[in-house]
Parts: sequence; C-alpha cells; structure tokens
Amino acid sequence: MTHGDSRTWRRHDPAARSFASDNHAGVPPEILRAVAEANEGHQGAYGDDVYTEAMREVFRAHFGEQAQVWPVFNGTAANVVSLRSMCAPWEAVICAESAHINTDEGGAPEVIGGIKLLPVPTPDGRLTPELIDRRAWGFGDVHHAQPKVVSISNATELGTVYTPDQIKAVCTHAHGLGLTVHLDGARLLNAAAALDVPLRALTTDAGVDVLSFGGTKLGMMYGEAVVVLNPDAAPGLPFIRKTFMQLASKMRFVSVQFEALLGSDLGLRCARQANAMAARLARAVRDIPGVEITRPVEANAVFATLPADVADRVRERFPFHTWDHATGEVRWMCAFDTTEADVDAFAAAIAEEMRR
Repeated sequence: MTHGDSRTWRRHDPAARSFASDNHAGVPPEILRAVAEANEGHQGAYGDDVYTEAMREVFRAHFGEQAQVWPVFNGTAANVVSLRSMCAPWEAVICAESAHINTDEGGAPEVIGGIKLLPVPTPDGRLTPELIDRRAWGFGDVHHAQPKVVSISNATELGTVYTPDQIKAVCTHAHGLGLTVHLDGARLLNAAAALDVPLRALTTDAGVDVLSFGGTKLGMMYGEAVVVLNPDAAPGLPFIRKTFMQLASKMRFVSVQFEALLGSDLGLRCARQANAMAARLARAVRDIPGVEITRPVEANAVFATLPADVADRVRERFPFHTWDHATGEVRWMCAFDTTEADVDAFAAAIAEEMRR
C-alpha cells in the first residue's frame, strides 16, 4: 500500500462565495476531524457500530428517550421514507403548496413513494388548523384519497419559522382529526436558533410524530435522518428505508457527523451564524433604491425583488437563484460559513449594479 499522493485536488477558488444555497458551503473542521477519526480500523456495517449508537444517544438527549433515529443519504429520502412509512397506499399528505415536498423534490413523493399530496395555498408557508381543514375531508369516501398526514416545514420554504405554539396548534388539530404530523426539518436548527428554544420544543413537546432532520444545510458532508417520536405513526420504517435504498453500509461516517453536529453547540453556532448573516444582508440592501425585501427574514433566507438585468449582472460574481420568474423575486441564502465581509461585498455589488 502506498501513501503520500502529492497531487493537488482543489479545482475551485475557495474565496468565491455563493448566496444560492446553504448546500453550497463546505464542511466545518470539527466534522471533518470527526470523520477522519472514525475512519481508522474496522467497524460493523449498516449501523452496527459504536458511532451510530453514540449518535442515537445524542438524538435522544435532544428529542427524548423515546426518539428513534434512522440515518439516510439525503433530504428527499428523509421526507419520502418518513411519509411512506406514515401512509397506506390509499392515504394522502396535506402540505403547504410551497412545501419542499411539493415543489422541489422532483416529484419523488409521488413517483418513488406513491404518495398523494394535498397542497394548500398559504400566505407565508405556514399551515394553520383552518388551512388544514381545506383538505381534511372526504373521510370514508372511496373516491377520495384519505387524508392521513399533515406535513409542515420548519423553517418553511419561504423562510418563515413556526413557533412552538403554532406547531402545537397544528398537531392538536391534526390529532383530533385522526391524522399524524410530519415535520420537514431540513433547517430545524435554524428555526431553533432563531427562536432560542431547544429542538424538542419544536417537535417532541409540540406533538410532532415523525421528522426529517437536516444535516447538510448546517455543514455536514452528507446525510440526513428520519427521527421517529411516535413509533405507532411510522410502522415498518426500517424496512422502507432499506427498500428505498437508503441504508448506508458504512453508516459510521454519517453517524459521527451527526454526533459532532449535535453533541456540542456546533450545530446551533452554525445556525446562528447563517441566521445572523441573513439579517445583516436584509439590513444592508433594504435601503437600496429598486430593491424590495418581499418576505419576513426569520431564519437564513432573504427574499427580494430587483430588476432582472441587475440580478443577472450580480449573479456573475455571486450566484443566487430566481425564486419566482413571473415576479422576478429572488432568494438569497446564507450558510454557516458566510461572513460579514461576504455579506457586505454582496450588498455592495447589488448597490453598484443598481446605480448602473
């Protein structure tokens, strides 16, 4: 066996910054170090390893002793595996029209999961008991897909955040109708950091049954998790995870990342930094003539409108996405490694192009 490969692998400018997605960021040194230390020697496969057991303990510390955690490869899988385990083939999921499962999963819930979605228009991405009632009907009607699950996202796809009381209201109403509740927590740490509450306040204590917990948007290399808080709501989940090709053989490398992220304050520090930079960006561009902040800035996303030609010129230096091509609304995402200097340079570029 040979060592000491001297090739240089870097193929990008590490100084370049993107506001297109928090997925564009790299990995915190703490997580890279954890993966490197877990790499030595042999461990059992498919979750039969000491790192996965340690990860389970960390999740139980955050969500309660009843919590069961099942790592998967990505967020789409976490959502589809969760929802498939919560629904029979004839049952359906109520969600916000803007929800990630409805707009950004490439049809995976329907195509892979065979899950009927019942989307509801919402003004701010958040479901309420009244909005749930718009689709929670037809029970017992053989011609109607049977509502079974309410799926919410925190933070939402529109950058807004549910409070514990808002989630509790959704869960209480859903459970009263005989429905279970799934939470898409791709940015749950951002929501917890924004509200300064523990993770269980937004999940376990509020009545959530199953959640998808995000790791990559907070800095993990890869990996998300399905967290079951009510085992009766997700029968057969371990088997569905395998059937859907989400059982990692070398699971220790996913698990140790979660342990590093949640076993200390690393995850919250990453979330707080991303949130703070989004707030700074909103302040920096709010008074630029021709730029309008279109939605509340509650987590790490800023939505705005500006002239399309200006957006295109700024994008040559700082990538970001157009959210709504009909209105010209754009979305700017901040990550755990976004700095004040990054934000100030981005805002300066916007101001410069607006003056042109």
